[in-house]
Amino acid sequence: MGTGLDGCLEEMDRRGLLPADCLTVCCVGPVARGWADGGGCYDFQIVSATPFDAAGAHPLPVALDPPEVPCVVTQVTDRRWELTYWGAAQVRQVLAKVTWEQFERGGPAVAALTEAEELFLERMSAGRALSGTGWAEECRRQVAESAFRAIVTTRSLAAADSVIEDAVRRLAAQDVESAVLSARQALGHTVDALLESEGDFGPRVPRWRARRLRETRPAALPFAEYWAMETMRAFDPARPEAWVTAVLQRCRDLAFEVEIS
Repeated sequence: MGTGLDGCLEEMDRRGLLPADCLTVCCVGPVARGWADGGGCYDFQIVSATPFDAAGAHPLPVALDPPEVPCVVTQVTDRRWELTYWGAAQVRQVLAKVTWEQFERGGPAVAALTEAEELFLERMSAGRALSGTGWAEECRRQVAESAFRAIVTTRSLAAADSVIEDAVRRLAAQDVESAVLSARQALGHTVDALLESEGDFGPRVPRWRARRLRETRPAALPFAEYWAMETMRAFDPARPEAWVTAVLQRCRDLAFEVEIS
């Protein structure tokens, strides 16, 4: 078969990778957002009414019942496919962890999510349904109305604040190189928070940050300004402190623009 998404369901069925009680198959990640390259991985989230026993799968641990989701990695012509299988009951349990009640209760609510659970919510928010469109849209609606956005945005803001404080301490200690690196980290966390507050949850990988920002276009940060900071265009090796101070102040200003809702 070719590598177009149009033939993916048929290929899954031919290989015995589709549950009989499948509720939805979603292509997720960069490919779903139209960022595919010639050899990138195809990622799929598959939800079925009951847990699916996928042959050759390796388990991903989750803090749910059942406590794992099967993941199958296979090669289809020149593409690597990764298929992750969720039961509907597991999805309900994940959504129950990100209610507004949980968020307002305080504490590190996101800590209740395992990496696989958080990735599921992140990816379903921007996934492309190949089947079960109605089910996928309802799941996307529930994620949008949950506190997931507030939880991850708050976490990124806290990370940015911590690194900003570190950069200030490094400057005071005349450890300029470390301060420069901390300022770059602070910029990344701050931009992540800004994007998450706009409902763009990922992929939360530095190499995709510019593309996410260009697509989301938050009013608080024009792309040209972000790119100038990201590429350190104004950095003067003779006066690194000035660049660090300017970037940290811009991060603080942007933090006030981020809405937690």
